[in-house]
Amino acid sequence: MDYIKVDDLNLKELNIYHSVNEVGLMHYYEPDEGIFIAETALVVLRALDAGYEPLSVLIEDKLVLKDDENLSVQKDPEEILSDNDPVREVLSRIKNIPVYVASHETLKGITGYEVTRGILCAMRRKVLPLVGDTLKGASRITVLDGVVNPTNVGAIVRSAAALDIDAILFTKDCADPLYRRAIRVSMGNIFNIPWTIISNDRLKNMDELKSLGFETVSMALCENSIGIDDSRLLNADKLAIIMGTEGEGLSDEVIKASDHTAKIPMSNGVDSLNVAAASAVIFWELSKRKRS
Repeated sequence: MDYIKVDDLNLKELNIYHSVNEVGLMHYYEPDEGIFIAETALVVLRALDAGYEPLSVLIEDKLVLKDDENLSVQKDPEEILSDNDPVREVLSRIKNIPVYVASHETLKGITGYEVTRGILCAMRRKVLPLVGDTLKGASRITVLDGVVNPTNVGAIVRSAAALDIDAILFTKDCADPLYRRAIRVSMGNIFNIPWTIISNDRLKNMDELKSLGFETVSMALCENSIGIDDSRLLNADKLAIIMGTEGEGLSDEVIKASDHTAKIPMSNGVDSLNVAAASAVIFWELSKRKRS
């Protein structure tokens, strides 16, 4: 492994960690797939488990053991695992890539560094799978339609992974689920659930879902909205839960094309929840059939 001690972030090789914006990272190798930055050892391990290719690591020096003989010798992988140290496990699993080592003071120059817990990893994106492959074997999925806040995207992904949702589809105008903040908020659970990005052609998307055998339910406040505990939803063999953008929600064309429109029953004059909070309630209720 190639350990490189750095005292200055203004190296060309380190620009991806602090100077290239999210869109730039996405298109870094255009026309090939771009890259993303994973933060914290736990998230990096989840990405590695999902088969993502690491390109380089930037790590705080205090996380590299002092008995590593000039930062060149790794501990035995079995010993690392027995130590229950995720940073050491990351270092045991990455091969033939540069590992940049810097002090805390140097790394403070990276915006938001304090939440990385001392380790960042640049990783190569994968080619996105087709919708049919993503939804193979799925019975409960969610479609995020234009959800633009990366924090909301990350929180919804985490809820989906935790509450028995089998796959996620993101329209192109959603925040990218591999944005740094989205990955962080999801706690790396974007790597634990099948997903892909679909077009902004809403009606075409609805037709494809129906061709794959899914009933569709739009989450919207309409006069004919049913409760999320309605038996028609709970008993559906394959159900696609469609959630819309913050504020405006779903378009009329999506609502009209859906088999059902549903809402969470509310009290005290509250008409709706933030889309991320709502997702947890909806996923819990509509995945009951899978848990029974």
